[in-house]
Amino acid sequence: MALEFDNRYARDFPSLYSAQEPMGFAEPQLVVANDALVAELGLAEEQERLADWFGGRLPLPGAQPLAQKYTGHQFGVYNPMLGDGRGLLLGEVKDGQGGFWDLHLKGAGPTPYARGGDGRAVLRSCIREFLASEALHHLGIPTTRALCVVAGELPVQREHVERGAMLTRVARTHIRFGHFEHCFHRGLGEELKGLMDYVIERHWPDLQGQPAKVFFERVVHKTARMVALWQAYGFAHGVMNTDNFSILGDTFDFGPYGFLDDYQPGFVCNHSDHSGRYAFDAQPSIALWNLNCLAMALSPLIASDDLVAALKQFQPALAGHYLKTMGRRLGLCEVSGQDAPLINELLALLADEAQDYNLAFRWLGEARQDDKLIPCRDHYVDRARFDAWAERYLARLRLQDVGDQGRQLAMNDANPLYVLRNYLAQNAIAAAEQGDFSEVRRLYGLLQNPFTDQPGMAAYAQKAPDWGKRLEVSCSS
Repeated sequence: MALEFDNRYARDFPSLYSAQEPMGFAEPQLVVANDALVAELGLAEEQERLADWFGGRLPLPGAQPLAQKYTGHQFGVYNPMLGDGRGLLLGEVKDGQGGFWDLHLKGAGPTPYARGGDGRAVLRSCIREFLASEALHHLGIPTTRALCVVAGELPVQREHVERGAMLTRVARTHIRFGHFEHCFHRGLGEELKGLMDYVIERHWPDLQGQPAKVFFERVVHKTARMVALWQAYGFAHGVMNTDNFSILGDTFDFGPYGFLDDYQPGFVCNHSDHSGRYAFDAQPSIALWNLNCLAMALSPLIASDDLVAALKQFQPALAGHYLKTMGRRLGLCEVSGQDAPLINELLALLADEAQDYNLAFRWLGEARQDDKLIPCRDHYVDRARFDAWAERYLARLRLQDVGDQGRQLAMNDANPLYVLRNYLAQNAIAAAEQGDFSEVRRLYGLLQNPFTDQPGMAAYAQKAPDWGKRLEVSCSS
């Protein structure tokens, strides 16, 4: 089955891209493929061509490769020189349900927006993005996806020489906050409105005919939900620049990300972030900051009072999504603002004891109410403090008519046993750099079912070793 392309971005926005062909690998090698996405896109019978198509050796039929132009705020500073420096939008593919997906090739050589860079990606960073996007997807967090990773023979210089690779990203759109910022700051009014209309018609057709303010309200709410889920599941993005924010509220552009091991509210996953601007507990405020930048960009289309009113919806929307998710993680059938102190007290305890964030919820789910959570308390040093919290928690559980078995099943469905810890990704990368891709594939398979105990995989459900907590990850990752 051939891919059905409808490359509207290429047709409608000639001023917002540069056409360019990929600089492919001479001998591309498939590292890992997303079998579910391959099938969904109708490529199941084309497995033998994936490496050639998505390693750039052969042109993908129907594709119109292009590098998008956008701008954005990087670490709070506006940079007008941004764009796809090492990525190419291959085209927009229509699926069997009438939806559209961007195919995007990362690491295909320098573009006019490379700013002196080599335009390449390395095997390490491609594996990290592949695993992270799929891990988030299977946790239920809105995200772009990854179709495959293809390795090449090309050496690429980063902190040291590494093996070059390409990643194919699948996303509902690659339009970012930075696209709108570029149009605003360059005075491209027609393109500004065109981008909004494009997003609505392609992805939110229910907004057609509605005032422009409704579009911005949708972006605010989608962004709030995404970040609330990041906070609930302990995901730190690392580089929350406005050019790394999808207009649809999908997690976008994976660099120095990290899932929490020990619960550290101020965790900074990017060792290049010396000020801690993008610390874990700062992510909600940074998301709102980014939305303010987008509001300015949309100001020619939306009245200032309407922009302010929409921005005021962010905090309550985020709090609502966060509270609901954390309630599920604690086995609460219904949750209200009155449950916030119970959640916050547990988080304070986890922080003070540097407890493993995700395993702490699995321990709670496995403990029995009639045993007063005694096996769970053994993980804590300050058992008196845990007992005091557990007494309040048990009293709250008694307000709902759910027994231990039902609560435990519900909690296991909400609390992952397997998380993409940095050291697990690093182990897979180290093997892949030696030519062994089996660990990448094993880890990918495991993360497709993060909530289910899988035979023989107990080692992947353990706390991170001390060395694994100290891994440094930078923007080159």
